Amino acid sequence: MVTMKAGRFQRFGKLHSFPPPERWDDWAELDAKAWPKRVERRYKLIPTVCFNCEAACGLLAYIDQKTGEIRKLEGHPLHPASRGRNCGKGPATLTQVKNPDRILYPLKRTGARGEGKWTRVSWDEALDDIAARIRKALQEGRRDEVIYHVGRPGEDLYTERVLMAWGVDGHNSHTNVCSSGARVGYATWMGIDRPAPDHPNARFILLMSSHLESGHYFNPHAQRIIEAKERGAKIAVIDTRLSNTANKADYWLSPWPGTEAALLLAIANVLIQNDWFDREFVRKWVNWDELLEDQEYLQFMVKEGWIGEADLPKATTFDAFVRLLKALYRPFTPEWAAEESGVRADVLVKIAEEIRRAGSAFSSHIWRNAAAGHRGGWMIARALFFLNVLSGSVATPGGTIPNAYVKFVPKPFSDPHGNVRVWSTIQFPDEFPLAYFEMSFMLPHLLKDKNKRFEVYFTRVVNPVWTFTDGFSWIEMLTDPNRVGLHVALTPTWNETAQYADYVLPMGLAPERHDLFSYETHAAQWIGFRQPVLRVLKEKEGQKVTFTYEANPGEVWEENEFWIELSWRIDPDGKLGIRKYFESPYRPGEKITIEAYYRWIFENSVPGLPEAAAKEGLTPMEYMRKYGVFTVTEDVYREYEKPVPEDVLKDARIIPDREAAMKEGAASGTAAADPKALPLDVTLPGVRPGVWTKTPPPKVNFRPYPGPFKNEHGEVRVGIVVDGKPVQGFPTPSGKLEFFSTTLKDWKWPEYAIPFYPRNKEERKKYFHIVSHVHPDFIDREKNEFDLLPTFRIPTLIHSRTNGAKWLYEISHTNPVWMNPVDAERLGVKTGSLVKVESEIGYFIDKVWVTEGIRPGVIAVSHHLGRWRLHEDHGSDRWNSALVRLEKEGSRWRMVRLKGVTPWASDDPDTSRIWWEEAGVHQNLIIPVQPDPISGMMCWHVKVRVERVDDPSRYGEVVVDTDKSFQVYKRWLGYTRPAPGPRGERRPYWMLRPLKPHPDAYRWQPQR
Repeated sequence: MVTMKAGRFQRFGKLHSFPPPERWDDWAELDAKAWPKRVERRYKLIPTVCFNCEAACGLLAYIDQKTGEIRKLEGHPLHPASRGRNCGKGPATLTQVKNPDRILYPLKRTGARGEGKWTRVSWDEALDDIAARIRKALQEGRRDEVIYHVGRPGEDLYTERVLMAWGVDGHNSHTNVCSSGARVGYATWMGIDRPAPDHPNARFILLMSSHLESGHYFNPHAQRIIEAKERGAKIAVIDTRLSNTANKADYWLSPWPGTEAALLLAIANVLIQNDWFDREFVRKWVNWDELLEDQEYLQFMVKEGWIGEADLPKATTFDAFVRLLKALYRPFTPEWAAEESGVRADVLVKIAEEIRRAGSAFSSHIWRNAAAGHRGGWMIARALFFLNVLSGSVATPGGTIPNAYVKFVPKPFSDPHGNVRVWSTIQFPDEFPLAYFEMSFMLPHLLKDKNKRFEVYFTRVVNPVWTFTDGFSWIEMLTDPNRVGLHVALTPTWNETAQYADYVLPMGLAPERHDLFSYETHAAQWIGFRQPVLRVLKEKEGQKVTFTYEANPGEVWEENEFWIELSWRIDPDGKLGIRKYFESPYRPGEKITIEAYYRWIFENSVPGLPEAAAKEGLTPMEYMRKYGVFTVTEDVYREYEKPVPEDVLKDARIIPDREAAMKEGAASGTAAADPKALPLDVTLPGVRPGVWTKTPPPKVNFRPYPGPFKNEHGEVRVGIVVDGKPVQGFPTPSGKLEFFSTTLKDWKWPEYAIPFYPRNKEERKKYFHIVSHVHPDFIDREKNEFDLLPTFRIPTLIHSRTNGAKWLYEISHTNPVWMNPVDAERLGVKTGSLVKVESEIGYFIDKVWVTEGIRPGVIAVSHHLGRWRLHEDHGSDRWNSALVRLEKEGSRWRMVRLKGVTPWASDDPDTSRIWWEEAGVHQNLIIPVQPDPISGMMCWHVKVRVERVDDPSRYGEVVVDTDKSFQVYKRWLGYTRPAPGPRGERRPYWMLRPLKPHPDAYRWQPQR
């Protein structure tokens, strides 16, 4: 055993048997496969970062010194988040690198889209063609027709910077099929849209997730959850399905899906009525005074029947607010919530008692789960964070930290922010002004509905035909040249969407590319550096490598170098103003190299890195090549109460409170100014409390952060005053945590401006925007109607990215219909029986798994399986996909399964050893688009009717009518309250938005 030396990285973990860094350039091990012979292999170890989920755990590539090939990938012991530990997806990256089915060379379509005819082309040919199309679109002013559609990007800022340099409103993402519900719930509280729970220091952990087996950042989080449990912390899990995480919890709460906000508000009510909340924290950091001073809204609360006339505050004091809280939430009893959700009242009281005992060491987390499943899911996240606010566990040790506090994004050498002066009404349609973010899952319907077209459409780490809902509508879009002029699939593996591309361009896997990122895994700001290990090896050996594809298998490239080359070809003479952003900071006028891009960042933009490197006699770039990670700071708690720096205060104007603001406004006359006449980056017109300056400090951390909060005098708010002290506060309009969201009120949603849930059937009809579309009110059990829960993960897989990972698909290759024994008996089915699961647009046929791990009335199917391909040798991965035939008659599509997974001949002997046939069933095809009218979240749960099928040949059959899909889209569109906002804007300027355009682009104009 080799013991690592104590030092800079030792505090991150307890593993001691990894090779020490000083021996990574020459490490010897016995070959386990050669046993019982003692065969020694010598390796060079180069760090990189996994890309098989969003957690970005560390990997060490073991490169054989004789052959120059990657022999294995193991954990990176110095990685601050994963600490040397990995799930199966990390080491399985090796099987993707060596996958005989992977794409090795650029391909161009020669037949019709989807026909499967391709020819190999050079990178130059592809670059020139794509660049010419983009250049023409830009010259003609079509800056909303160049679209980059990405799933989980695995990097920070690089590609957004490319799109900003081009001046296109062209960023599209997967966010609204993933997390926009939770984001809006958090953003309406704290401006920042994501939580970062400090699990290891918690005394009580409340999870609305399956974080011990999957979930967001599950490996780093799972380690820390278990550490907390070992120290005595209690864990509660709210999940309709009995996950492995729920099985390990002290409390498992299995509510009817979509009613979670009811039980969370009942827990809040117990805390409020018993005075089990942190009064001082709420007094200092919640905008209760704004609510009490808004007489119009207080009367609105009376009119809605939430409070009585006698409950109206008689003063604008904190005690008056507490009395109002008690009156408002008094009806939200545990008994009421038990009837609504199906979770026992005494359990809810116990959860409240656990939160009381934990105090500020209470961590909670939701990311997808119910927030992604239901209409009004964002209110579930808002109700969950209410518990953190009441307990004062916001950014505390053991509490829930705003994610921006634990994220560091370095500044690049040049910054094209403000270049985008257009607004894409396809990405951000008027109907969804508060969406987080682009309405990506609706693209086929939006293009059809608004008769729009994309000139160039890039897909990268995204597979909408398979991963998104209503995939047949995506096929119709991708095969129609009137909707998509050129589709470029940037992908390491075949997938269902790439089958319909014009170019399929091979991009690198985790050990074959550069990326720089910072993720919210624990209580620290850190950066990770993904790098192409074979290129690094060649450069260590003194070989010159111009492009990464020279070192990778075949001609597999990486996006970051691809974007540099493409940008120079779009703007070869610099007249479009693009090329300057891709010129070297070291050699002006010359094309930047990928090495120079990151070298400049490491030398100039990461606090502490140059000093740490110098201590080891290394340059910052050499340091990051050697270690691949760097911790910027662990000082991440309670950023909101940190003082405004003295050098900022000396030039600042301080308005301590609302009373002072009113007096100054009256004296200056600015309170009477017309807000609609002001520029839209004036987010706080008039005179507002706060610390104001015309010279805010330069930005060091380019993390996503709401704002700026600016007045018409050109002053930016850099803090607020709390108890006479200038502190940083929160990035919200009030500068505090917003129990009362003036943004929701001002943007036509006053009934949802405070945490709320309908208390009876009449209110569920009235406030239907926050009532799940699969509420029991809408499910007729007598007609065999169910709620389909389609969103749970399998621990070994992750959406499309695990394609080609043979080890993982040998473990997991089925996605049966989970069904409670009560329902199975009524339907006359057992495990292995076939059932038809039918939504309002179509059906699929799958096998049943009878289990008590799911509530009666609910069925569940994992979304990680059901891969398919149209062609024998490509289209999706042969380790895990069924060969299918698609039939189309009018708007009716039918998928017929021709065969499952079968062995085939290749250079990999394992392809002949395949023993499984299953590939699962593609359920997402039958789910229509169901956009939440406020958050824009795709509401994944769907009402279905289930019946038994006796013909075994129909297994895997899917039928969908896309005309019906379009009708559902139009119906849900009718639930929205479109822009403009109160000042004639498309969206609140302070809110986060990718590629945030120039303020002028925010000015609303009627859509043509």
